[in-house]
Amino acid sequence: MASATPGHLGPYRLLNVVNTGQTSRIWQAYHDIDQKLCGIKVLLEEFRRNREHLNYLKHEWLVGESLKHPRIIRMYDYAFSKGEPYLAMEWFSAPNLKHRLRYDYERFEYQFPKFIEQMCEALVALHGEGWIHRDVKPDNFLVSDTGEMKLIDFALAQRIKGGVSRFLGSRSKVQGTRSYMSPEQIRGLALDGRSDLYSLGCTIYEMLTGKAPFTGTSANELLMKHLRSSPPTIESSNRNVTLEFGDLVRRCLAKTPAGRPKSVADFLTEMRMVRIFRSAPKPPEGPDQNTEPPGA
Repeated sequence: MASATPGHLGPYRLLNVVNTGQTSRIWQAYHDIDQKLCGIKVLLEEFRRNREHLNYLKHEWLVGESLKHPRIIRMYDYAFSKGEPYLAMEWFSAPNLKHRLRYDYERFEYQFPKFIEQMCEALVALHGEGWIHRDVKPDNFLVSDTGEMKLIDFALAQRIKGGVSRFLGSRSKVQGTRSYMSPEQIRGLALDGRSDLYSLGCTIYEMLTGKAPFTGTSANELLMKHLRSSPPTIESSNRNVTLEFGDLVRRCLAKTPAGRPKSVADFLTEMRMVRIFRSAPKPPEGPDQNTEPPGA
């Protein structure tokens, strides 16, 4: 729920709170000099002196400021105002994919092929700049009313390199969102783009079935399922998904990177060669809906 309050952070005039998470808050703001709307991310008061969360906020800026792609949220500035750190970014007024799947599924189902392509395009661009996202999930893709998507949140992003993962913690510290983490990420091993591809596979699975591929009654049970259990087939939950596409998503969920497509770009190429749906969903009727569905 949005709320209004006066005040500035640097040159940004704060307008409304649009989202409050566990550690941070997003404001809609206006840059008085450039005369444009922006998003401002600030830490909640209890985390503003927390070194780890300060590092996350700064790291998100260091990753994002060089990323210039229409499917990735643009970062504008990282600064302090009266001792308070903030991150300024492109204003993109849209709920995330998780919200759309929960509340607008029928409205957007016909655009799922377009969504998957856009998610791939964002990750291909990110990997092309030498970064792994490490937290690919429906919550981190914003979806506009017209179906345009942007990838957000680079706090856990890591350079693609060899060796054991050492970013902001020891090998034993599991970082990411458990419902979408690759087996090698859980184990703290060296990662490449195929780890994000596994997480993308989990996201696509959820898009098409309404649930993540693995669930558990505890965190450890969930992680063990990623490490050892085979996911149920997409086709068993959604009979409109083709066997060919279901098999492609299953390959993304292979327990080892070698069992997956070589990259997100390769996955996208293969995806374009098969049908996702047996019968393409139709757009909902209404004067504000796009009547030309994307290829399915």
